[in-house]
Amino acid sequence: NGPLGLADLMELTRLDRPALKYPPFLPTLPAPLNNKESMFDLIRWNDLLLYHPYDSFNPVVDFVREAANDPDVLAIKITLYRVGSNSPIVQALKEAQENGKQVAVLLELKARFDEENNIVWARALEDVGVHVRYAVIGLKTHAKMCLVIRKEADGIQRYMHMGTGNYNPLTGRLYTDLSFFTYDPAIGADCSDLFNALTGYSLKTTYRKLLVAPWMRQALLQRIEREIRRHEKHGDGYMAFKMNSLVDPQCIQALYRASQAGVKIDLQVRGICCLRPGVPGVSETISVTSIVGRFLEHARIYYFCNGEEHEVLVGSADLMQRNLDRRVEILFPIQNTHLRDRIIHDILAIHQQDNVQARRLLPDGRYERLTPSEGAATLSSQSWQLTNWRGQLSSTA
Repeated sequence: NGPLGLADLMELTRLDRPALKYPPFLPTLPAPLNNKESMFDLIRWNDLLLYHPYDSFNPVVDFVREAANDPDVLAIKITLYRVGSNSPIVQALKEAQENGKQVAVLLELKARFDEENNIVWARALEDVGVHVRYAVIGLKTHAKMCLVIRKEADGIQRYMHMGTGNYNPLTGRLYTDLSFFTYDPAIGADCSDLFNALTGYSLKTTYRKLLVAPWMRQALLQRIEREIRRHEKHGDGYMAFKMNSLVDPQCIQALYRASQAGVKIDLQVRGICCLRPGVPGVSETISVTSIVGRFLEHARIYYFCNGEEHEVLVGSADLMQRNLDRRVEILFPIQNTHLRDRIIHDILAIHQQDNVQARRLLPDGRYERLTPSEGAATLSSQSWQLTNWRGQLSSTA
């Protein structure tokens, strides 16, 4: 009788009862990283896509550590949201400052449940001279990005890491998130512009390749309308989104319009979903599933088929008013065909086939757990990823 301290149940996980626990697993590393190749050499010639926790989070930490100790690195700029305790990322940033790099950190103090950690780290960074900014007034900084500026023989170059999750090795073993490393000059210029805006200048509203909130909604709505026009002309409209929550009324109305035009839409929404799928005359072509399993589904992926011009956007933003109106968020394109296809076929499609951990949202708002049809094989998408996913380079060699 009375409130139950559910956090206290974590004590049970410390019992030595391996038969009652998930079997341990070792995250993988792409072969070049196993060979201790420089992150900068690797990223210069290949975009790199990692899917945590199936891929190790260590390359993200190694990227910042290498930058901190590389004599050719001039500056590191990073956004921090959920840092966690004993953060190796923060330690690397302190080393970078002590090594004479220019270090700028956008640290969000109002990261729910992590306020105390973030205040401690903010003070520690400021104590060694790091330029710490806390937020643009009225906007929570939720974007996940790190920009490294390096002096090389052919001039000043930019290397970027962007992701769907936090710079936190602990959640990197518990949450499913995508990490993307790139040398793309246009994305690098966009990141520079955004960091400049966040650290002292007015925010820009348009960028070369990035979609940036609070101006992101219109770009997404335009892409939904593009799919509607494509379907009206060719009959092959299709979209697949993966996110934590779907709440924004304008986005929901746009998806309803697309369904009424006949566009097929598969939505994977782990948490809150205010859209009702399968309603006759409203959303008959929309399916919504939610996967709850060993790992917290945390990645955000937006796939627009667009005929043969497939577009995949990945980033930090859910389709919620708070994300689209009151936060600094980014979505970035995955333009390499090999990496883009892996996301479409080995993440979105596999999760769509899950019949072990998935629940389907019904038109009346209830969820039903999916089970294999008679004679069909079972497929747990998270178990499939543990066995089959490996980090990907843009080169297929």
